[in-house]
Amino acid sequence: MAYGVTQQMIDTFGEIVFKLSLNKQTRRGDAVRELDFDALDAARDETGLTDEEITERIGLLPEQVGVVRVFTERKHHKIDQHRRIYHLGGGKRWKKEAYRSPAERLRFNEEAMMLREAINFKPELAARYIEDGYWINETLNGWLADHAQNTPDAIAILHPGGEVTYAELKSRVDHLTNGLLSLGLMKSDVVAVQLPNTLDFVVSYLAITAFGGVMQTIHMPYRDADIEFLLGHAQARTVICLPAFKDFPTAEVMLSMKEKLSALEHVITVGDMEIEGTLMLESLMIEGTPEIDNPPVGSDPFLLLYTSGTTSNPKGVPLTYQNMMSNARVSVAEFKMTSVDRNLSAAPFSHLYGLFNFHVALNAGATNVLLPAFTPPDLAKMVEATKATTVFLGPAHATAMINAGLMDAHDFSSVRFSVFSGAACPPQMMETYRDKIPGTRISQLWGMTETAGATYCRYDDAADIPVRSAGRASPGDEVRVVSPEDGKPLPANTEGDLQVRGCSVFPGYLNNEEANADAFTEDGWFRTGDLAIIDDDGNMTITGRTKDVINRGGVKFNPADIEDLIIQHPKVEMAAIVPVPDPALGEKACCVVTLLGEESVTLEELCTLLDEHKIAKNKWPERLEIIDEMPLTPTRKVIKGRLMDKL
Repeated sequence: MAYGVTQQMIDTFGEIVFKLSLNKQTRRGDAVRELDFDALDAARDETGLTDEEITERIGLLPEQVGVVRVFTERKHHKIDQHRRIYHLGGGKRWKKEAYRSPAERLRFNEEAMMLREAINFKPELAARYIEDGYWINETLNGWLADHAQNTPDAIAILHPGGEVTYAELKSRVDHLTNGLLSLGLMKSDVVAVQLPNTLDFVVSYLAITAFGGVMQTIHMPYRDADIEFLLGHAQARTVICLPAFKDFPTAEVMLSMKEKLSALEHVITVGDMEIEGTLMLESLMIEGTPEIDNPPVGSDPFLLLYTSGTTSNPKGVPLTYQNMMSNARVSVAEFKMTSVDRNLSAAPFSHLYGLFNFHVALNAGATNVLLPAFTPPDLAKMVEATKATTVFLGPAHATAMINAGLMDAHDFSSVRFSVFSGAACPPQMMETYRDKIPGTRISQLWGMTETAGATYCRYDDAADIPVRSAGRASPGDEVRVVSPEDGKPLPANTEGDLQVRGCSVFPGYLNNEEANADAFTEDGWFRTGDLAIIDDDGNMTITGRTKDVINRGGVKFNPADIEDLIIQHPKVEMAAIVPVPDPALGEKACCVVTLLGEESVTLEELCTLLDEHKIAKNKWPERLEIIDEMPLTPTRKVIKGRLMDKL
């Protein structure tokens, strides 16, 4: 179809466009010919919205609204002249010198259309999110443009190289947008980025999305095999990367991918090192205001992220502005984020959690403080040096700083609010962290690549809530737990399979029909794969993963609480319990640990600790493995699949 419209888009938005258009009208007299403007105004409520007004309401291009409407009118009114109706021009005066054919302006590559066809929301849910005001026509660069115009001298970015105002950031983004357009990139083309949390990442991200492109992130630790799979699955046309990262020749590997992947055309490197076959990012900084024929709108995809890699084949997760922008916008008030805040992310921007808090701060007009890469000393020093007021981190980040004495050695007094996510948060660690910063508030956030920030504790929640739970559903989202046997909702305070539905939930995996069939219920609930309990007030606590449950002789148990206890042992740094085969019992528990110091630990010592906490013996681990380094995702979540492979 024309202008990037897909059948999925017609199915999703058709009825609400038809409703807003109000196609049935009553004519009284001839107010237009008689120039009776009072009569025209009086009849306004009966005539519905114009295509431009519908565009602003739901986040489509005017041309797309027209296509969606006429196809839907065909269904309702049994007309068969929709193409002629569309090309009548909506009553606008036609000027030859100003006219560009929509077919020319709104072109999409074949690969881009495949991505757009993955955007497949349930129509009744999409209509609800639009009518309730969660989904509106907003984009990342719309937010940036507003701040650049209204508060041009406010600090947008604080990074090791200095400060960047919103006006300066907008200018850099405009220049790179011109450069990317000069390469022939078009709307919905995928541009992959493998960069740390630097100014180059931020400018690249905003420039890619400015012309309607889709940014695909690649985690910094990923190497040849991971990169080839991700670029190939996404059909990326361009990649932006470092010349090299540690001992990995990044640019060289990316150039080799051009020989293997037909869609990949350009490799762009940051910095001042010239590498044959690549383009330098700085050379693409072309002055001037970009002319964007096919600008992004709220319903467009703009991110393509991949699941964490705890499975062998990461799944592609396309996300639209309506998904992500709504989730960030409604979270600003819940976190009490304002333009005076300085927000620091310990999480990488290649991960949804890092992008989520960047979006929240951007919407608020706050300053984003950039930490290129996490080490415990660097995070502590950055908080002290920049006087960060909000910090988004994971439990492993905090634990490392606490154990190294860094929170005592550095000034954290500026931090008013800290949000934890990415892995289970031991209550003792949460309380210790809060005690280190008198007067500060803490929060837990639960989310996935597929859901964005689905639940979190609010700034004003009681002190015990963030210690024991990940809070309530984000505005516009719903969470529930269901029975693993029959899928029926369970009462409060009962453990079950966690499901989520709402305005922040993704539309479906890219080119993966089997995964999509398993992921959603008929009424649109996403099956997260997590086990959880929701209390009487709606506060949700993750208790484990359905796939982590150990079946010992027919008795199943969730090892998450055992892991939390073992981590408290003074010799243990990290712990994970995984099932291993047993000829008599089917499965038994194996505890895998890394150590804090040189002194080792025995299985007997760990079981003594569990006995002291009155843990049933059938839950005790029956095997202990001590390893040097735990396999982790970029957000420091243990990859249990790799542990089981080693065992």
